[in-house]
Amino acid sequence: MGVEIKPLSSALGARISNLNLENEISNSDLIILRDAFLKYHLLCVEGLPLNSSDFARFARLFGEPQIQLLRNRWDKENPEVSILESTYKNMNDKPKDLTMVRLSGWHTDDSYFENPAKATVLQSLAIPSSGGQTRFSNTRKAFEKMPESVKLNIEGLFAIHSYDTVRANARAQKLTIDEFNETKDVEHPLVRTHEDTHLKSIYFNPNRTDRIVGMARAESDSLLDVIYAWVTREEFQYHHDWRLGDILLWDNRCLLHSVNVDYPVGEERRHQRILLKGARPA
Repeated sequence: MGVEIKPLSSALGARISNLNLENEISNSDLIILRDAFLKYHLLCVEGLPLNSSDFARFARLFGEPQIQLLRNRWDKENPEVSILESTYKNMNDKPKDLTMVRLSGWHTDDSYFENPAKATVLQSLAIPSSGGQTRFSNTRKAFEKMPESVKLNIEGLFAIHSYDTVRANARAQKLTIDEFNETKDVEHPLVRTHEDTHLKSIYFNPNRTDRIVGMARAESDSLLDVIYAWVTREEFQYHHDWRLGDILLWDNRCLLHSVNVDYPVGEERRHQRILLKGARPA
């Protein structure tokens, strides 16, 4: 039986079944997977937790891994793999205001670099009994459904992306000197063209986009607030309920994501992640 592809929602995403990750993936199946990735923007591959070497081998089918910013998360054997631990180990770890948890903010990975990661590959290694869903929003569909007058107003604008911004609800993790020196502010178009599909999407990162170039702060904030409200509308969203071993592959060029951080204290939540190298947005 060949690979099966089943859409996860009307907004984005597809589940991949009948793919044995223990075997070498055939060229014909790989073509199907790559085409599905561009069509659905997010793939969920069913399986069991992989060791970091096998996980990296799978990720390389879709691009070249890049070393991630935060050194303290690197896997010892495969530094291109980061281990993401988001467990609440005690009651003090879980704030009453969950918007203060950085993961809860909508974002796209790596936009504070000149060449942000084109895709994220994330596998669940331990999941809590409830909560912890990862939410996605389709910024390509959001742009396509945007009123033409608004499209004309935002195309051609550029925004400054920072490692941290006062616009984010929660502060970013503190950096080492080396990490700080790698994260200078960068300018990206507010509307980008996907280099593979040539379709346009809104390139906005609520956790990192600080301001619109050439606008006063108040005017910039007002416009970014309108864009935020639009791109996070429910009609553009899909919420993923994790199962142990799920691998999600998603396109950072046209998706935002955030995490439902309301899960039990003391129940482990852990993933391994690879970021795939991308081109500078244009």
